[in-house]
Amino acid sequence: MTDLTLNDGRTIPQLGLGTYQVPDAQVATIVRAGLDAGFRLIDTAAIYHNERGVGEGLGHDDAFITTKLWNDRHTDAAAALDESLALLGRDAVDLYLIHWPHPSADDYVDAWRALVDLREAGKARSIGVSNFMPEHLNRIIEATGVTPAVNQIELHPTFQQRDCVAFNADQGIVTQSWSPLGQGETLKDQRITAIADRLGATPAQVIIAWHLAKGYSVIPKTGNVDRLASNFAANGVTLSSDDVSAIDAMDDANGRMGPDPATF
Repeated sequence: MTDLTLNDGRTIPQLGLGTYQVPDAQVATIVRAGLDAGFRLIDTAAIYHNERGVGEGLGHDDAFITTKLWNDRHTDAAAALDESLALLGRDAVDLYLIHWPHPSADDYVDAWRALVDLREAGKARSIGVSNFMPEHLNRIIEATGVTPAVNQIELHPTFQQRDCVAFNADQGIVTQSWSPLGQGETLKDQRITAIADRLGATPAQVIIAWHLAKGYSVIPKTGNVDRLASNFAANGVTLSSDDVSAIDAMDDANGRMGPDPATF
């Protein structure tokens, strides 16, 4: 299990477990099974409405926990994090992210200043952002002198966001991939299935292994307990440079599935 070093000197597990759309009543079981399968990073968010269940699943485990600040709390980040910590049953989170820049409200710089204060207070050990494009990143870095440790963005074989990834790398920001498997169609793509067949791996394992080979942190989510161990086993799948290049070639500028950060 590989860890990535963040620009604040801390480390983050490269492969984690996402919990988006896993209901609060079910997520404790998934988190517990994920920890048993080997996952050490659990990703949640206030807007997922499952932080209480995530906390129950974690128990006293020392896994790396990420949560996120929702768009309507940019001017109220300290109270929002306190609410998340109470639900999680934690004194601090390992990583606190601004979930979206939400540029129409134009208060993400204020939110970032608040996260810097929360890091200083010890309530968030590391701080970062999600769905920030280079123009958003430039603004918060110039305003505060503090660079996010992580930028979590939509990233999968058919939407690779190379300009944003390159900007993140230039700034020493870890790129973390959400929706890393893309839609179900990506798992059926013959370029993926051919590699999977040759390696004796599943298509999902091949795609996760591609993210790992690219140096991204990646947080596949599943509501299926049986799939957790399979996803974690992607750690043991080694792609050739030709395999990586073949998946690189699947990039599609129009492949976005989630909202556009410029307008959301």
